[in-house]
Amino acid sequence: MKKNSLLIILLGLFLVACHNDYIPKPKAYLRLDYPEPKYQTTNNNLPFTFEKNTISKPLVIQKLNAPTESYGINLNYPSLKGTVFLTYKAIDQNEKNLKDFLHDAQKFTLEHTKMADEIPAYPYENPVHHVYGILSVVKGNVASPAQFYVTDSTEHFLTGSLYFESRPNYDSILPAAAYIQKDMRHLMETLKWK
Repeated sequence: MKKNSLLIILLGLFLVACHNDYIPKPKAYLRLDYPEPKYQTTNNNLPFTFEKNTISKPLVIQKLNAPTESYGINLNYPSLKGTVFLTYKAIDQNEKNLKDFLHDAQKFTLEHTKMADEIPAYPYENPVHHVYGILSVVKGNVASPAQFYVTDSTEHFLTGSLYFESRPNYDSILPAAAYIQKDMRHLMETLKWK
């Protein structure tokens, strides 16, 4: 009889314990801590200066073979496996090639519409330093999640595009892309033409 009583008590406890409502655990997100950005002004022989994040490597600069003064500049982020590719082109006063430069920069961003979920554009103007442009953030599984261009409309034109060393997967690269996009905005805000 004692055995049956003990069994009934244990069964009762089991049934009472099983009546609790199930509460699912919240989704877990990968926590990525990036260092607080520290900026330093670039010191180079380019026709402009800007502030870059100190976690990026020194600039890789290559003079391009083009009709006007042109440079290709790589701003590498090894820890994030990303690079901002900058292209500088001098505006030819005789040919007024600014229109072509603007068309090419906007066309490059619009080519991402096939794969993009959304492409918000953020205009930027700094009349004091004659810097005018647009930062476009491309949301979705695209090769370049951010591009920008800036110009003074008379002599200088600079474009920038962000790429990662991995296959485009928006969810995976989002934290790193957001971090570098802030640096791209800071680059635009601190750019000064020489």
